[in-house]
Amino acid sequence: MRAKSRVLAILVAAGVVAGSIAALSSPSVAATPGTVVISQVYGGGGNSGAPLSNDYVELFNRSGAPVPLDGWSVQYTSASGTGNFAANKADLSGTLAPGQYHLVQLAAGSTPSGALPQPDSVGSINMSGTAGKVALVRSTEGLACNGSSAPCSDAQLALLADLVGYGSANFFEGSPAPAITNTTGAFRKSGGCTDTDDNGADFETAAPAPRNSATTAAPCGGGDPSPSPTPTPSETPTVTPSPTPTVTPTESCDTAPTHQISQVQGSGETSPVAGQNVRVEGIVTGSFQGSGGLGGFYLQAATPDADPATSEGLFVFSSSPVKTGDRVLVSGKAIEFNGLTEISPATAVNVCGTGAIKPTEVKLPLKTGVTFERYEGMLTAFDADLAVSEIFNLARFGEITLAEGSRLWQPTDREGVDTEKDARRTILLDDGSNVQNPPTLPYHSKGLNTVRVGDEVKDLTGVLTYGFDVYRVEPTEPVVFKAENPRPAQPAKVGGDVRVASLNTLNWFTTLGSRGATTAAERDRQLAKLVANITTLNPAVAGLMEVERNNDVALNTLVDALNAKAGAGTYKAITHPNPGTDLIQTALIYQPGKVTPIGPARSSSDPIFNRPPLVQTFGKANRTGKTFTVLVNHFKSKGCTDVDGPASGADADQGDGQSCYNAKRVKQAKALLALIDSLQLKNALVLGDINAYGEEDPIHAFEDAELTSLSKKYVKKDDRYSYVFDSLSGELDHVLADKSARKLVTGATIWHVNSDEGRFMDYNTEFNPPYLYAPDPFRSSDHDPLLVGLKL
Repeated sequence: MRAKSRVLAILVAAGVVAGSIAALSSPSVAATPGTVVISQVYGGGGNSGAPLSNDYVELFNRSGAPVPLDGWSVQYTSASGTGNFAANKADLSGTLAPGQYHLVQLAAGSTPSGALPQPDSVGSINMSGTAGKVALVRSTEGLACNGSSAPCSDAQLALLADLVGYGSANFFEGSPAPAITNTTGAFRKSGGCTDTDDNGADFETAAPAPRNSATTAAPCGGGDPSPSPTPTPSETPTVTPSPTPTVTPTESCDTAPTHQISQVQGSGETSPVAGQNVRVEGIVTGSFQGSGGLGGFYLQAATPDADPATSEGLFVFSSSPVKTGDRVLVSGKAIEFNGLTEISPATAVNVCGTGAIKPTEVKLPLKTGVTFERYEGMLTAFDADLAVSEIFNLARFGEITLAEGSRLWQPTDREGVDTEKDARRTILLDDGSNVQNPPTLPYHSKGLNTVRVGDEVKDLTGVLTYGFDVYRVEPTEPVVFKAENPRPAQPAKVGGDVRVASLNTLNWFTTLGSRGATTAAERDRQLAKLVANITTLNPAVAGLMEVERNNDVALNTLVDALNAKAGAGTYKAITHPNPGTDLIQTALIYQPGKVTPIGPARSSSDPIFNRPPLVQTFGKANRTGKTFTVLVNHFKSKGCTDVDGPASGADADQGDGQSCYNAKRVKQAKALLALIDSLQLKNALVLGDINAYGEEDPIHAFEDAELTSLSKKYVKKDDRYSYVFDSLSGELDHVLADKSARKLVTGATIWHVNSDEGRFMDYNTEFNPPYLYAPDPFRSSDHDPLLVGLKL
């Protein structure tokens, strides 16, 4: 089945016409005229001779109806560089009335001058004063593309509400808008109303004159210039075009079917009668009509044919009222909509009695060579225990990835993972709704207000269907999850007289609107969770990752909050002698009542590290016993774009499951081993976010040098994970000990307070149901912390 991505399908279904995704591979984008557009761009703020101190982007609502901007963002990348839009992003909020402007204040230059009017949104993007690319995006997720060296995918392009390439930009609508200067900005003509999908024709230059929401509204007149509505994450997308059934009066219960449902489905992935008018008979197995529903119902043949490869179920796109158990005859056109065989629209729906369908039992894993296509549209039952493997989209789309028997594992994290079999034992549970970001979760486990990865459901019954690139079950009976993976209130005991922790802080920033919190409230919520996490771990030494590199302001703020909770002077911070060039750094905190730093903090000057390790030796506070040294690390991520551009050569994805920059991470591991040798360290603990799973090359490099993974040694295999990505669990975070340090170790554990929890539990306020937040350790990060006991 060839289908659009979920986001693209939502936009198409919501009314974005085919022209809006024309010429997708071209740097010139042909888009349907926008409802909300970029009306001004100014990048010279604070430059020499500039009349204003800040860059800004101005937005304008051309339509005749209010448009919510919640969940949208402005994103920027250079005119012809290799950086992506995701690197420069400012999130938006509020609702834009017809003819209203919205001012987004961006970075200030080094030469103060005039102030902007009161901004409606604030970001830290630093734009070029002459040429660049600005995107208005219907998402707060950064676009990992730039339209040229990193082409934008169909799904990414579909998220663009507007695009302005100006000056020498290599990505634009039609042709680039004129270049601007320190004293001029780019203005959309007619006060923002002009939109011919040609930046060059739509924009002119003039002295910057920013307008905000307080500026007198200037409606374009004539209502919405575009027939295309603008979807937002809070709207209700529909799976298919809006139903407009026109019942044919001459068809009734006496009008015979022209086809069996199995004939419409066929034995392959597409209908052999697609495009033809058909009439079928069946029993309604599930109705998903009404507001927020799927726009129709499923029916199934009362008597199956003899071919197991043909499905007996079918989706009917119709608002004609039906209920489960109705026997209906349906007329309409057979189509393939995004891979789903359906009748759309239904021209006649005749209710002609009642009936019952027994669910077809589906056993997982499917047999080799068998796909879910043979069950498409049918009422099914799964009697096996299905384990939750992913809840990333539970709060947003009501989706949970399930796997028969146990959760899914990263194949490079451990031996024995059968990826082909895993694909045959996996199914997606949906919620029978197209509502995004509902106020409450559609599912929860017994005793919890959420579902954790590892929890289980048995006897799942529902219609098996297809949408957004994956087979899924729309439940027809209540779904009950058992809390098979209960929340651990405390980490497991590790013994010893000194505890060492490693934890990723998920971008702990005191600077708002950067990588971490966007508001002071979010910052406070994040800090409360981090404090709860660390004080419960109660480590004598803790290595931290993803702390803002801002002269220890973020680090000291965390220490102050810890001491406010644990008592004055309980924790102190170690200043990094070489924090690197990234926006984030590694960091160390310790309890002076338990341990004492021995000698200065050290690091590495090897350019292979843009987040250099932090090295510190400690001894017990009473100066008795042995010493140990921690080396805190955060290796290169698996993303395929580096500060120097897209991954290439040995750093490109080699197709071995280790993703991009594996070669660089191996070099970092070897550089760290060389540092241990050069500093003649003993009792060394290498800890941190290595961005490599347990059986990947960087970990093997450490193990070849006779370092021991303490999680492999002390943690049960089924509990040895710290991160969940794309439904797969594995360990990205590690503590490894050299020969002498191994003799000091009394135990190790991974505290599963983060990776098994949904992202909707974290500190963010956007789209996170308020009732789910608590100032506790759970979802204080997306990585689980590790804890090690030492006997000194």
